[in-house]
Amino acid sequence: MLVKVEHNRSNGRRRKVFISETVSHEKFAVTCCTRTLQSPLESWHRLLRATIMATATAATSATSSNQQQQHHQNYDDEDEFQDACDADNASAACALDLDTALAEAKIAVDLFFNNKFNEAEALMKPLATSSMYHSVGHSVFTYLEAMLTFEQQHIAAASEALKQCLNVCNRYRKKNTLTETIGKTFKKVNYDQYTDLEAHAELCSAEALLLKAMLTFIEDETLTSLIKGGMKIRNCFAMYKECNNILNHRQWQSESSKLHFESGVRMGLGTFNLMISLLPARIIKLLEFIGFSGNKQSGMQDLLTGSQSEGIRQVLCVMTLLGYNLIVCYVLSHKEGDLRFCDELLVKQLKQYPNGVWFLFFKGRLEFMKGNLDEALMWYKKSWKSQNVWPQFHHLCFWELLWVNCLRLDWRESLLFATYLVENSKWSRTIYTYQKASIMCMLKTEDLHSSEVRMIATLMKEVPKYKQRIAGKSLPMEKFACKKTERFFAQQSFLYVPALELMYVWNLFKILGKHFHLADGVYRIVEENLKHYDERMNAKANPTYGVYAADNKALLMLLKGACLRQMNSPLQATRCLEEVITMYKDIKEDHYLVPYAIVELALIYIDQGDKDQAILALEDAKKNYSGYSLESRLHFRIHTALIELKGKSYENIPAGGGD
Repeated sequence: MLVKVEHNRSNGRRRKVFISETVSHEKFAVTCCTRTLQSPLESWHRLLRATIMATATAATSATSSNQQQQHHQNYDDEDEFQDACDADNASAACALDLDTALAEAKIAVDLFFNNKFNEAEALMKPLATSSMYHSVGHSVFTYLEAMLTFEQQHIAAASEALKQCLNVCNRYRKKNTLTETIGKTFKKVNYDQYTDLEAHAELCSAEALLLKAMLTFIEDETLTSLIKGGMKIRNCFAMYKECNNILNHRQWQSESSKLHFESGVRMGLGTFNLMISLLPARIIKLLEFIGFSGNKQSGMQDLLTGSQSEGIRQVLCVMTLLGYNLIVCYVLSHKEGDLRFCDELLVKQLKQYPNGVWFLFFKGRLEFMKGNLDEALMWYKKSWKSQNVWPQFHHLCFWELLWVNCLRLDWRESLLFATYLVENSKWSRTIYTYQKASIMCMLKTEDLHSSEVRMIATLMKEVPKYKQRIAGKSLPMEKFACKKTERFFAQQSFLYVPALELMYVWNLFKILGKHFHLADGVYRIVEENLKHYDERMNAKANPTYGVYAADNKALLMLLKGACLRQMNSPLQATRCLEEVITMYKDIKEDHYLVPYAIVELALIYIDQGDKDQAILALEDAKKNYSGYSLESRLHFRIHTALIELKGKSYENIPAGGGD
């Protein structure tokens, strides 16, 4: 396809003229699409909680009539979709054929993952009002910018782009008559009636609707957005199941078209099944009721198949597998990800995208999870410095560099990255501010300037100011940080090892087990603070301090027990953890320490091969403790451990296919 740019001297505007060549060399079909050329352009865990809440709320709102509505009416009543082109005939003129749109979208994907963000955006944006793949591409770019910046104007722009995308996709979706809609209830659908274009329109609509649902959670802080987002996700999953039926029951004339379509279905259903399978059983039962499924084995297989294809969404399947194995497994479970598999994936992707910011980042994460901290620093810095077009990408690297340096006990270096996040990132200033103050608290008093001592107090005061709500709910980690700042002032500007506590709740202690010297370094700090605790208790210089004595000692004993488990000293670790459990009635605020200690004890039993004792401990923590800080986070880990121990998964739940 040839492209010519014409300049209108009367109004100073430019327009693109697309010239498509026919098979005949004697005739050319020339179509013009006039558009003013425009300049081109830190789940994961945070939105996951909101998604769970949303789908649970959606269950109470679902009715039988919702399940029988016409399949292409999946959008909010309040979402108004206007024709993207100026007239109906303009839509036809502007549209590209499917093969050309897929080819250009594939080029844009390659440009994007090679850090050529502006070029990718420039390729997608001009036809975003007429070509569904261009519209999806443009919407993804604006969505990513909104997620990275968290600025209201970018969120609004992403919302508008996604509305437009849904409108464009809906234009190409198969329209059913009332008779056909009723007939679907009583007989099988003839999927051969779908054209390739209509099939891809279903898939693109599902993708855009999912992004719109996730954006809904941060656009509005009310309960309404929670319900709306949940219903969108429910509709999106139903659309993916329909796409799976189209894939399996339609006779495809174009293998290329089928290849790209299949990669999208694999990516969508695979991600849904994998992520839902991580949820606690009671939530999965609720999601089953409203049409979801959570089959981990099926989800992994779909993503693996998609990652090995040549389809346009192959790289997204790879990204999902890397994200699951390198991030989700370490945050939401006690298990390790498949690091060897990730290594194999990254070798292939870095060969194709050697300077790609995402794969350099995942290579750094891989080395981090291996406990190779120096190598992790190198790869994270490579990712950071590989591009400057979207500086918000740097924040992902700075977050990781902060924690790598914390594990290295290099508090000054970690403080540099914590400071940058506080000053430049808008994801969660409450968490960033508390993290910076916590790291400063780890420095010895003699190493702090008087201005830094004052800064710690200032930062602690500022923590609650930035507390936010997502879909009407406060973030658990932000509430945890705010409670800790209250404790800081109640104890006359003092906290015990707050950065180590954060490392523990972020589940980073499992990395300590990779190398003995890492765990030993943290263990020595905890021992020093236990000695300090005994000295302060004996002195009784601070009456207020005695109020939280049990809380402070329980924290230190939990961290000591966790370190000893990573150092393969189970008997000593068990004694520490059992001491924490016996302190439950004496603890004033930090009640989360006891169920966390019980789970640590269960993990020791697992390491020793005592499954029965491990199950008893996990069930104890699950059923007998509630209302404590970071409860949901611990329940995810309990759930994955119980599945492994009982051999009970949710593989009997349908994977989302079928008629």
